[in-house]
Amino acid sequence: MDDKTPVSVTLICLNVIVFLIVEFTGGSEDLEHMIACGAAYVPLIQQEHEYYRLFTCMFLHFGMEHLVDNMLALYFVGGHLERAVGKGRFLVLYLAGGLGASCLSYYRDVQVETLQVSAGASGAVFAVIGAMISVLILNRGQLEGLTVRQMVFMAALSLYVGFTSAGVDNTAHLGGFICGLILALLICRRRNMDKVIRT
Repeated sequence: MDDKTPVSVTLICLNVIVFLIVEFTGGSEDLEHMIACGAAYVPLIQQEHEYYRLFTCMFLHFGMEHLVDNMLALYFVGGHLERAVGKGRFLVLYLAGGLGASCLSYYRDVQVETLQVSAGASGAVFAVIGAMISVLILNRGQLEGLTVRQMVFMAALSLYVGFTSAGVDNTAHLGGFICGLILALLICRRRNMDKVIRT
Protein backbone atom coordinates (compact mmCIF):
# COMPACT_ATOMS: atom_id res chain seq x y z
CA MET A 1 0.00 0.00 0.00
CA ASP A 2 1.05 3.65 -0.36
CA ASP A 3 0.05 7.15 0.68
CA LYS A 4 -3.12 6.78 -1.40
CA THR A 5 -4.50 4.21 1.03
CA PRO A 6 -4.45 5.93 4.45
CA VAL A 7 -7.75 4.40 5.59
CA SER A 8 -6.57 0.85 4.96
CA VAL A 9 -3.32 1.54 6.80
CA THR A 10 -5.16 3.16 9.71
CA LEU A 11 -7.61 0.26 10.02
CA ILE A 12 -4.79 -2.28 10.05
CA CYS A 13 -2.88 -0.28 12.67
CA LEU A 14 -6.02 0.11 14.79
CA ASN A 15 -6.71 -3.62 14.71
CA VAL A 16 -3.12 -4.39 15.68
CA ILE A 17 -3.14 -1.86 18.53
CA VAL A 18 -6.43 -3.21 19.90
CA PHE A 19 -5.08 -6.76 19.66
CA LEU A 20 -1.95 -5.85 21.62
CA ILE A 21 -3.96 -4.08 24.32
CA VAL A 22 -6.28 -7.08 24.69
CA GLU A 23 -3.37 -9.52 24.65
CA PHE A 24 -1.44 -7.72 27.37
CA THR A 25 -4.45 -7.03 29.62
CA GLY A 26 -5.76 -10.57 29.86
CA GLY A 27 -5.31 -12.52 26.64
CA SER A 28 -7.01 -12.51 23.25
CA GLU A 29 -8.06 -16.15 23.58
CA ASP A 30 -9.67 -15.77 27.00
CA LEU A 31 -13.42 -15.74 26.33
CA GLU A 32 -14.37 -13.82 29.47
CA HIS A 33 -11.74 -11.17 28.76
CA MET A 34 -12.84 -10.89 25.12
CA ILE A 35 -16.44 -10.36 26.26
CA ALA A 36 -15.24 -7.71 28.70
CA CYS A 37 -13.39 -6.01 25.82
CA GLY A 38 -16.49 -5.86 23.61
CA ALA A 39 -16.88 -9.15 21.75
CA ALA A 40 -20.38 -9.98 20.47
CA TYR A 41 -22.32 -12.19 22.88
CA VAL A 42 -26.06 -12.73 22.40
CA PRO A 43 -27.19 -12.64 26.07
CA LEU A 44 -25.54 -9.25 26.65
CA ILE A 45 -26.81 -7.80 23.38
CA GLN A 46 -30.31 -9.19 23.70
CA GLN A 47 -30.94 -8.83 27.42
CA GLU A 48 -28.66 -5.93 28.40
CA HIS A 49 -29.10 -4.07 25.09
CA GLU A 50 -25.35 -3.70 24.61
CA TYR A 51 -25.72 -3.16 20.87
CA TYR A 52 -22.33 -1.46 20.64
CA ARG A 53 -20.85 -4.98 20.67
CA LEU A 54 -22.00 -5.43 17.08
CA PHE A 55 -19.46 -2.73 16.22
CA THR A 56 -16.65 -3.29 18.72
CA CYS A 57 -16.41 -6.99 17.88
CA MET A 58 -15.08 -5.96 14.44
CA PHE A 59 -11.80 -4.83 16.03
CA LEU A 60 -11.15 -7.87 18.24
CA HIS A 61 -9.37 -11.09 17.28
CA PHE A 62 -8.90 -14.50 18.85
CA GLY A 63 -5.14 -14.99 18.73
CA MET A 64 -2.35 -13.88 16.41
CA GLU A 65 -3.27 -16.19 13.52
CA HIS A 66 -6.81 -14.82 13.42
CA LEU A 67 -5.47 -11.25 13.31
CA VAL A 68 -2.82 -11.94 10.67
CA ASP A 69 -5.24 -13.74 8.33
CA ASN A 70 -7.69 -10.84 8.37
CA MET A 71 -5.09 -8.10 8.11
CA LEU A 72 -3.33 -9.76 5.18
CA ALA A 73 -6.62 -9.93 3.30
CA LEU A 74 -7.32 -6.30 4.16
CA TYR A 75 -3.81 -5.31 3.07
CA PHE A 76 -4.04 -6.92 -0.35
CA VAL A 77 -7.65 -6.15 -1.25
CA GLY A 78 -8.28 -3.00 0.79
CA GLY A 79 -5.61 -0.96 -0.94
CA HIS A 80 -7.05 -1.71 -4.38
CA LEU A 81 -10.56 -0.85 -3.27
CA GLU A 82 -9.57 2.36 -1.50
CA ARG A 83 -7.66 3.65 -4.52
CA ALA A 84 -10.61 2.80 -6.76
CA VAL A 85 -13.45 4.35 -4.75
CA GLY A 86 -11.71 6.91 -2.53
CA LYS A 87 -11.16 7.18 1.21
CA GLY A 88 -14.69 8.12 2.25
CA ARG A 89 -16.49 5.46 0.27
CA PHE A 90 -13.97 2.82 1.32
CA LEU A 91 -14.49 3.60 5.00
CA VAL A 92 -18.27 3.43 4.56
CA LEU A 93 -18.02 0.09 2.75
CA TYR A 94 -15.73 -1.37 5.42
CA LEU A 95 -17.66 -0.19 8.48
CA ALA A 96 -21.20 -0.58 7.12
CA GLY A 97 -20.37 -3.95 5.58
CA GLY A 98 -18.79 -5.16 8.80
CA LEU A 99 -21.72 -3.92 10.87
CA GLY A 100 -24.15 -5.60 8.50
CA ALA A 101 -22.21 -8.85 8.89
CA SER A 102 -22.37 -8.54 12.70
CA CYS A 103 -26.12 -7.92 12.62
CA LEU A 104 -26.79 -10.92 10.40
CA SER A 105 -24.58 -13.11 12.59
CA TYR A 106 -26.43 -11.90 15.69
CA TYR A 107 -29.81 -12.59 14.08
CA ARG A 108 -28.75 -16.14 13.21
CA ASP A 109 -27.40 -16.75 16.72
CA VAL A 110 -30.72 -15.63 18.19
CA GLN A 111 -32.65 -17.92 15.84
CA VAL A 112 -30.58 -21.03 16.61
CA GLU A 113 -30.19 -20.04 20.28
CA THR A 114 -26.40 -20.30 20.31
CA LEU A 115 -24.21 -18.72 22.98
CA GLN A 116 -21.04 -18.35 20.96
CA VAL A 117 -18.69 -15.41 21.47
CA SER A 118 -18.01 -13.65 18.16
CA ALA A 119 -15.16 -11.34 17.20
CA GLY A 120 -13.03 -10.50 14.21
CA ALA A 121 -12.71 -8.19 11.21
CA SER A 122 -13.57 -10.95 8.75
CA GLY A 123 -17.12 -9.71 8.18
CA ALA A 124 -15.75 -6.29 7.18
CA VAL A 125 -12.97 -7.91 5.13
CA PHE A 126 -15.51 -10.01 3.23
CA ALA A 127 -17.48 -6.81 2.65
CA VAL A 128 -14.35 -5.34 1.06
CA ILE A 129 -14.01 -8.44 -1.15
CA GLY A 130 -17.66 -8.25 -2.18
CA ALA A 131 -17.37 -4.53 -2.85
CA MET A 132 -14.26 -5.11 -4.97
CA ILE A 133 -16.20 -7.51 -7.17
CA SER A 134 -18.94 -4.90 -7.69
CA VAL A 135 -16.35 -2.22 -8.47
CA LEU A 136 -14.69 -4.52 -11.01
CA ILE A 137 -18.06 -5.14 -12.65
CA LEU A 138 -18.67 -1.38 -12.78
CA ASN A 139 -15.22 -0.98 -14.34
CA ARG A 140 -15.90 -3.54 -17.09
CA GLY A 141 -14.23 -6.43 -15.27
CA GLN A 142 -10.67 -5.24 -14.64
CA LEU A 143 -8.84 -2.76 -12.41
CA GLU A 144 -5.18 -2.46 -11.34
CA GLY A 145 -4.41 -5.95 -12.61
CA LEU A 146 -7.36 -7.51 -10.77
CA THR A 147 -10.20 -9.22 -12.61
CA VAL A 148 -13.68 -10.31 -11.61
CA ARG A 149 -12.66 -13.94 -12.09
CA GLN A 150 -9.73 -13.60 -9.68
CA MET A 151 -11.84 -11.95 -7.00
CA VAL A 152 -14.70 -14.43 -7.35
CA PHE A 153 -12.20 -17.28 -7.00
CA MET A 154 -10.70 -15.65 -3.91
CA ALA A 155 -14.15 -15.14 -2.37
CA ALA A 156 -15.24 -18.70 -3.15
CA LEU A 157 -12.03 -20.18 -1.74
CA SER A 158 -12.25 -18.08 1.43
CA LEU A 159 -15.89 -19.03 1.99
CA TYR A 160 -15.09 -22.70 1.35
CA VAL A 161 -12.28 -22.67 3.91
CA GLY A 162 -14.65 -21.10 6.41
CA PHE A 163 -17.41 -23.65 5.86
CA THR A 164 -14.96 -26.55 6.19
CA SER A 165 -13.31 -25.23 9.36
CA ALA A 166 -14.49 -25.36 12.94
CA GLY A 167 -15.15 -22.27 15.05
CA VAL A 168 -15.76 -19.95 12.09
CA ASP A 169 -18.67 -17.51 11.90
CA ASN A 170 -19.71 -18.27 8.33
CA THR A 171 -22.87 -16.19 8.63
CA ALA A 172 -20.72 -13.10 9.22
CA HIS A 173 -18.49 -14.01 6.26
CA LEU A 174 -21.37 -14.53 3.86
CA GLY A 175 -23.31 -11.58 5.28
CA GLY A 176 -20.35 -9.25 4.93
CA PHE A 177 -19.74 -10.41 1.37
CA ILE A 178 -23.35 -9.77 0.34
CA CYS A 179 -23.44 -6.40 2.12
CA GLY A 180 -20.26 -5.33 0.35
CA LEU A 181 -21.61 -6.37 -3.05
CA ILE A 182 -24.84 -4.43 -2.59
CA LEU A 183 -23.38 -1.35 -0.91
CA ALA A 184 -20.74 -0.88 -3.60
CA LEU A 185 -23.35 -1.08 -6.34
CA LEU A 186 -25.36 1.59 -4.52
CA ILE A 187 -22.61 4.10 -3.74
CA CYS A 188 -19.99 3.54 -6.47
CA ARG A 189 -21.64 4.86 -9.60
CA ARG A 190 -19.95 4.50 -12.96
CA ARG A 191 -19.58 8.27 -13.43
CA ASN A 192 -17.71 8.54 -10.13
CA MET A 193 -15.52 5.53 -10.92
CA ASP A 194 -14.32 7.08 -14.16
CA LYS A 195 -13.08 10.13 -12.30
CA VAL A 196 -11.23 8.14 -9.64
CA ILE A 197 -9.61 5.65 -12.02
CA ARG A 198 -8.07 8.33 -14.25
CA THR A 199 -6.30 10.10 -11.37
